[in-house]
Formats: sequence, C-alpha cells, structure tokens
Amino acid sequence: MEGFQQQFIISVFIILLGYFFKRTKILKESDGQTIARIVFNITLPALVIVTFNQMEMTLPLVSLIFIALLFGLAAALIGYFAFRSADHNIKGMAIMMVPGVNVGLFAFPLVEAIWGREGIQHFGMFDVGNAVIVFGLCYFIASYFAKGTSKFYWRETISPLLRSIPFLTYMFVVALNVLDLHLPELFIDTAEIISVANMPLSLLLLGLYLNFSFEKSWFPLLSKYLAVKYGTGLALGFTLFWLFSDYPMLANTVLIGFILPSSTTAVVYAIRYRYDAKMVGTLVNITIILSFILIWVLASFVAYH
Repeated sequence: MEGFQQQFIISVFIILLGYFFKRTKILKESDGQTIARIVFNITLPALVIVTFNQMEMTLPLVSLIFIALLFGLAAALIGYFAFRSADHNIKGMAIMMVPGVNVGLFAFPLVEAIWGREGIQHFGMFDVGNAVIVFGLCYFIASYFAKGTSKFYWRETISPLLRSIPFLTYMFVVALNVLDLHLPELFIDTAEIISVANMPLSLLLLGLYLNFSFEKSWFPLLSKYLAVKYGTGLALGFTLFWLFSDYPMLANTVLIGFILPSSTTAVVYAIRYRYDAKMVGTLVNITIILSFILIWVLASFVAYH
C-alpha cells in the first residue's frame, strides 16, 4: 500500500510540474500537441507492443472489449434520457461526452504505476472496445444532434479507427497472440526502452492541459453532466466489481475504467459540429481532475479488498 501511495504522489508531482511549466511559460499549451503526437504515435504503441508480447489471451481479457462496448451503449442511453429535454445543441454536446473515456493518455500511466504489465493488458483490451465507442458512437451522436445536419457519414467514423496507431497496434499484437507469432527480440528490446517515456510524458501532458477557469453560467450544465457521467460509471462499475470478484484484475478494470475522464476527442467533435468547444474543453479538464481523485480513492479501496 505504501508503494501505491508513493506512485500516486509521484504522478501528482509530474502533473503539477507540467502545469508549472505552462504557467511559467517554459512550455506552452500548444506544445502539448507535439507531446500528444509523440505519446499516441510512438511511446504508447511501444508500451502496448511490450505489454502484449506473448500475452496469453484469456476469456476475462477478451470480455473487456465487449464490456467497454456495452458500457458505452448504456452510458449513451442514460445520457439521452438525462438530457432529452435540453436545448438541441446542448443535448448533443452533453450526450456525446458521456460514453467515451480517455484510456490511452490518462489511464495507462496510472495503471502502469499501480498494476504494472498485467494492468496495461487489461486496460488495453478495454480500450479496444472504447475506441469503437469514441470514434463510432460518440461521432454519430455529435453529428446527429448538430445544428443544420442529421447526416451520418460512415467514412468519417471508420477513418479515425484506421488511422489510429494505438488502435492498429492493439489489433496487430492481438492478432500475433492469436496466431502464436512473436516479434524479434531486438524489436521488443527497442520498444521497451521507448515505452519507458510513456508515463512521464503522459503525466506532463495532463499538466499542460489543466485549466481551472470556467464561466458561472455553465455551472448548472456542468453539475448535471458530472452527476450523470460519474453516477453512471460508479453505479455500473461497483455492480460489475462485485459480480467479477473472482477475477480481481477484471473487476479492478471495470471499476476504474468506467470513471475515467471524458475523451479529448469530444473537443475535436465540438469544433467539427460547431458546439461550444470552450465548454467541452472545460468539461474534459474537470473530469481529468475528478477522475484522478476518484481513481486514488477507488484504488485505495481495491487495495484493502
């Protein structure tokens, strides 16, 4: 337990360091785009390759793909009923942010620190299903409720998945495991060295993107959205946590996975469909802070159970 608390303190320190660099203008928030590209396209795929190398495919691991899909569908349905009477534009903006979560950037550095390679394997499989929700369902919701259009383009849904290097890496390493094929040792050793940078870079990036300002007029919507998102995640997470008590890592994954922060892709959709991108960005930032606190509390709870 002491090691776990120490890892969280280190993680908080690195995040605050990133925020300090932004405030002192050593780094700019715009620099985060470059760091994000390095994380998503280089260090995260390297971590996935190393972690999934020679991984034994089990039913609990595979089931996480479908659990993530079903959770996304259930969360979207709950979000629809919660915001069905809201203004058309607000409805689309709020509902699209409920189902998808941020696994690759937010969860992996913390999971790696707490549960190591086993944790990355489980959350990686969860992220396969989550990617379909983020790039498919959330995009559909954003486009359906957008002002002046109700058209849905399949090409714009499939294209991000086919261009997502982390998602393609998941598919590649899972296929290798199914076919019982292995990558050369030199390739794995190189990927392992690169993967070490994933945790500090991801945490620094979170610090760069932290923003504590928002307009008071947003408060009612922010409060309702957070209640729906975290109420849904905690209720479903604890239900499955007890149901999967015989499979500890599976139970931990759903409990933590369901309360991860909103996907940053929501900001891209907000810009694409002319929602309030500033409000969406603020919501994403708030969920980063709340999710970090909740993960610390729930991971402490898990450690005692």
